[in-house]
Amino acid sequence: MSALTVARPDWKSEDVVLLEEHARRFFDNELAPHYEQWEEDGLVPRWAWEKAGAQGLLCAAMPEEYGGAGGTFAHEAVITEQLGLAGLDSFGIALHSAIVAPYILHYGSEEQKRRWLPRLASGELIGAIAMSEPGAGSDLQGVRTSATRDGNHYLIRGSKIFITNGQNANLIVVVAKTDPSAGAKGTSLFVVETDTVEGFRRGRNLKKIGLKAQDTSELFFDDMRVPADALLGPEEGQGFAQLMSDLPQERLLVAVGAQAMIERALIETIRYVNERQAFGQAVIDFQNTQFELAELKTEATMARVFVDYCIGRLIAGELDTVTASMAKYRLTDLQCEVVDRCLQLFGGYGYMDEFPISRMYRDARVQRIYAGTNEIMKVLIARSLKA
Repeated sequence: MSALTVARPDWKSEDVVLLEEHARRFFDNELAPHYEQWEEDGLVPRWAWEKAGAQGLLCAAMPEEYGGAGGTFAHEAVITEQLGLAGLDSFGIALHSAIVAPYILHYGSEEQKRRWLPRLASGELIGAIAMSEPGAGSDLQGVRTSATRDGNHYLIRGSKIFITNGQNANLIVVVAKTDPSAGAKGTSLFVVETDTVEGFRRGRNLKKIGLKAQDTSELFFDDMRVPADALLGPEEGQGFAQLMSDLPQERLLVAVGAQAMIERALIETIRYVNERQAFGQAVIDFQNTQFELAELKTEATMARVFVDYCIGRLIAGELDTVTASMAKYRLTDLQCEVVDRCLQLFGGYGYMDEFPISRMYRDARVQRIYAGTNEIMKVLIARSLKA
């Protein structure tokens, strides 16, 4: 069932459609039945990662020579969409495949790519990126974690918070200052295999409003000793530029996930109001219900067209920071609005955990915060208005 009627975009080729259908079957049949248990456990188990890797659903856009499927962002987009449509919003595949892996592909040495990318594609390694700190969220220039050269190694000191995949991850891209006096130009990225280093410590699996099955964690680096070749890029000080270069894709991924939840909320709500009886008639027969859903379908359709446009721009290498920021800001705001209004149409049942709309209500809220708050998105968009 689809809530929207939108023409298939040019970037959705036949092989992308086949992957989309494959992902839908796998997520619905193999993973979704376990999701309630994962919410109780507070994480997605490693077997699910490995099974997704065996199905070709990890690192789909990575070149085949590095263990990927040789696809494009189109392939990552439909996998992310199908995750959302299946209600698997806590499964951190998008960050693993379309954020962590691209950093290694774009900035890593040949040896680094061959060492890490095939193992990310198989699910042997689970990826995370450690940016946020207790005193530095959207302001990445405020990072205090330091990396000091010590012979053929670096000593990394500091802590991170709100790290997606933090309990499971065994390959973490760490943002650290190699020259605290140089501001943004003193920032570097390090790729850390946590199973092979000393001084790495996981903190709490943080309790959250939503995304209960996502292991969002604290990480601690107590003079963590990493080899010099853990540095991403040929020299120190390139980390901030690397982060800024890849942020449009990260923000578009958030928008893609938001659109998927919008459409799932509509599907679930349309089904419910057609089945639910009140005052002797189906809830869909009330004019208020019809008008509410008419408005939401219209908003969702316009959002779908914009997201598809942005995906096409990214695949062509033409998605700019401002447009990506508009997608992230508007889609996540709309996501929260649509889910809230859909929940209202469920009445009291919408507030009960047994109905998917209640989980969507909880899970949606963080989308307006991570990958840069929506207030930061507006600042970036506003800068483009100046003559």
